[in-house]
Amino acid sequence: MNLYYKLSILMGIVVVLSNYLVQFPVQQFGLSEILTYGAFSYPITFLITDLANRAYGKVVARKVVYIGFVIGIILTFLVSTNFADVISIRIAIGSGLAFFVAQNLDVQVFDRLRKKSWYIAPLASSTLGSVADTFLFFSIAFYATDIPWFTLAIGDLIVKLLITLIMLIPFRLMINVIKDYSESSISDVKS
Repeated sequence: MNLYYKLSILMGIVVVLSNYLVQFPVQQFGLSEILTYGAFSYPITFLITDLANRAYGKVVARKVVYIGFVIGIILTFLVSTNFADVISIRIAIGSGLAFFVAQNLDVQVFDRLRKKSWYIAPLASSTLGSVADTFLFFSIAFYATDIPWFTLAIGDLIVKLLITLIMLIPFRLMINVIKDYSESSISDVKS
């Protein structure tokens, strides 16, 4: 299985996991009103998109986003959506829309900055994508409910930005691996 398919499947899995985990506030240290567990897994989607973009370019990176989107939406509706609960449905819709917008923003920004120093493109694209994703998701999923969506969004964004910095480490470590891999398999993916 080549890198393209691995990244696409991994994208779908991370989206489903994040959609499930966002329903659970972090109870420790009084963080229940400012942080959910989804904030810890979702930033991995930007790493996946950026690796696909670095390895194959923006056209293929978008394909990974679309495949991850479809896998994520289908599995989210099947696994973690309670159709009797309006908030659960709003989480699924908010997740899909926020994911689609944020990941496409990430692809575009990364592509424009790809010639800069190795860390500029993933840092800038993931940061902008995280901001867009966070506020779209939380406002769609939780606006006009008893859930403190704005404080959750702020807490979520702070964690996402910290994880974005941490994700630079695996990104840097994988650059040489994906360069070598992409040269040998790029024709397989574009067909």
